[in-house]
Amino acid sequence: MTELPQRITKSLPLEAAYPFGAQHGLQKEIDEIRSMEIEWDKQVDSSLRRGYIVRLFQSKGVFEEFCKKYWPNHETREGQTKTKWYLKNADEYDRFLGKEAAVDETRVEEEEEGSSFVLETHLRDFLAEHLDKLGNGLGLYKDERGSGVEYPVENGRIDILAVEPRGDLVVVELKVSQGRSKTLGQLLYYMGWVERNLTKGRKVRGVIVAKEIPEDLRLACSKVPDVSLFEYGLQFFLRPAQSS
Repeated sequence: MTELPQRITKSLPLEAAYPFGAQHGLQKEIDEIRSMEIEWDKQVDSSLRRGYIVRLFQSKGVFEEFCKKYWPNHETREGQTKTKWYLKNADEYDRFLGKEAAVDETRVEEEEEGSSFVLETHLRDFLAEHLDKLGNGLGLYKDERGSGVEYPVENGRIDILAVEPRGDLVVVELKVSQGRSKTLGQLLYYMGWVERNLTKGRKVRGVIVAKEIPEDLRLACSKVPDVSLFEYGLQFFLRPAQSS
């Protein structure tokens, strides 16, 4: 196993944490933390990722090993304070996301239609089974790297990678709530990676699916001809059932 470079830092070193986690069988979790899109008004992106790293390593019983090798400052009073700060940010962000989910669940009960998926995985799995909603003849892409669901790339995973009947590839980025303008940047990165590594002469187009597509995202995508936008919705209804 290749030993990671050691550098004494006051803050938890993410450049060591990412490969350390991968070496300990946590590649999927590391990818999710590393590529997570943070939609929060607090400018603490790095501290938030460090909080999820601390939580992950603690849950897997490897945090002390990591600190001993790559973050000895953890044993100081300053390091202990930073660790608590990282975890506090992670807890607060979890509550922030949970509050948004609770709002969506309330709408399901109060409205006959216009609900939203509580989890992005639900939306992803639904679309993976109904790719025709995004284009006739679409199918999941698959190769030696994996399937078209959560397809692994450098610095992240593509929500859905689909293939058209003629062989062109379609990168699908999902947002359970409102799409953001930075969603386009993430999608273009994935499209660029696919074009460089997978196309072999085939074309690549992108799709963003969100509960709501705001005007700034519409305007940004109007300058990118190979990107399509979709808004999703569900119909919710109740009907009486006769007892036996």
